[in-house]
Amino acid sequence: MGQKKLIRFAELETFPNVLQYPNGMQGQWPAFFNNDHPLTLELACGKGEYAVGLGRMYPQRNFLGVDQKGNRIWVGARTALRDGLHNVAFLRTQMDRIDQYFAPGEVAEIWLTFPDPQLRCSKHKKRLTHPKYLRLYRSFLQPGARIHLKTDSPVLYRFTREVIRMFDLPLHTDFDDVYAVSNPAPELCIKTHYEALDIAGSNRVHYLCFGLSDRLSDLEKDRLLKEWVFENESDSPEKQPTV
Repeated sequence: MGQKKLIRFAELETFPNVLQYPNGMQGQWPAFFNNDHPLTLELACGKGEYAVGLGRMYPQRNFLGVDQKGNRIWVGARTALRDGLHNVAFLRTQMDRIDQYFAPGEVAEIWLTFPDPQLRCSKHKKRLTHPKYLRLYRSFLQPGARIHLKTDSPVLYRFTREVIRMFDLPLHTDFDDVYAVSNPAPELCIKTHYEALDIAGSNRVHYLCFGLSDRLSDLEKDRLLKEWVFENESDSPEKQPTV
């Protein structure tokens, strides 16, 4: 591990706005933020541009960036501390453990901003909009909560649309090209590090906003979704980000 990463990992231990694999946090987020404002998660947050950007826009809401990579979290956490954003914090953990940190109804909404699209068909279950993950989110999201996906990957965009269709989830917004929309909402104009890289090479950013429902309990549809993936996707040439 490089010296720079070692320094950052050591600093993370001292940051009051960072929790790393904590225990006993279910139901404790109002106490952590010292208020009862609505809580929004940015999952697979990377450097936390959205958590920080939304925190600036909405001071009466709390924002929590979640990622496994401490080296990336350090960037957003340091920015939030420097700018006095007391409504922005970060949680370091794996995405498949996310349901262990929140009580039912404790989270108001979720943002997925340029997550790894997991382009290989064999890895489609690792996509953060797969029903496996949506069921985890449903365990702690408030009724009627919304999930926002912003991605430059046409593969992940089409996959998520199929999940929404197959499970008959409420679809609130579907933009095939965010920046072709007249006067997009300010939060859609926040740019992440990975958006600027245009890894997919599509020169286009997709956006979906959708909700969840009881229909996610139909596990048989996971098999049908797998069949759809292998019938409609090939291992895409989209480039993956280097870590």
